[in-house]
Amino acid sequence: MTSQPILRRSLLGLALAAAALGAQAQDDRPIRLLVGFPPGGASDNVARLLADKLRDELKQTVIVENRPGVGGRLAAEAVKSAAPDGRTYMVGPNATLVFQHLTYPVSVLKYDMTKDFTSIAQVVSYPMAMVVNASIGVRNAKDYVAWLKANPDKGTFGTAGQGGDTHFNGLQFAKAAGVKMTVVPYRGNGPLVTDLVGGQILTGNLVAGDALQHVRSGRLNYVGIFASKRSPLMPDVPTMAEQGFDTGGNNGWIGVWGPAGLPKAEVQRMQTALAKVMSNAEVKSTLLTRFLQFPDFLPGPDVDAKLRAELAHWGPVIKASGFTPAQ
Repeated sequence: MTSQPILRRSLLGLALAAAALGAQAQDDRPIRLLVGFPPGGASDNVARLLADKLRDELKQTVIVENRPGVGGRLAAEAVKSAAPDGRTYMVGPNATLVFQHLTYPVSVLKYDMTKDFTSIAQVVSYPMAMVVNASIGVRNAKDYVAWLKANPDKGTFGTAGQGGDTHFNGLQFAKAAGVKMTVVPYRGNGPLVTDLVGGQILTGNLVAGDALQHVRSGRLNYVGIFASKRSPLMPDVPTMAEQGFDTGGNNGWIGVWGPAGLPKAEVQRMQTALAKVMSNAEVKSTLLTRFLQFPDFLPGPDVDAKLRAELAHWGPVIKASGFTPAQ
């Protein structure tokens, strides 16, 4: 008779222990930083730098998952569909949201940037540049245009995907220069730089820092940057505008986004951790010297305002271009 209460207490103890273990296992699930591009590019470099420091700040496992394809859309779709539990974020460029929103219908994107994401923070900004293989022997926009006119069959430029800022920077440059150029979309800046160095493509528009080591080695040359003023990170490289080819381009930036409906406590926790990481001296030094990127933290509300301003700026440009994306 006394064995039944003892058995019940034993079973209850086992059940409570199992529940505790289950909760602990759930708490131990890693935080995932999704990147919509292959390893080796700007977003991937930043995500891995963040993950390394966030582990200490959050006291949790933080991993980077690459979901390359269609200009970062695969990562964005995955984050949009993720549970709003603070476990899944996207680390990527503003172009993934702004330019995809302006060039593709929601039925193709499977997400709406205006309602399907929670902006956590901007973490870095950077200059974007036109880069050429050194074999063509040009180092400025005027000489590049002369080379293009002498070699009209080579008027192609690579970008990290179709329909992004570097794509439209290239189209605006071609319009200002009076030349015809065709975009060759890649799955990210890493593969593009590889082909630029190898000579498979001779021109690329990309995050300036992604080409830095090859410019230093003499394999690639900067032609100019797509921005309103010179970057203090590369003061010897003129803007396209000051060389007579105004593209209306701006600096690019990388942000962190979670799914819509993310609890305020989770938003604040990640935002606070990111702010601390971006103030870390080692992180700042790595970004500035290795990647030509500014540590440039902005909280979520400022990110939302910036996205709205970019939609207003680029919308008319894209409409006037007549660009129709391949789907």
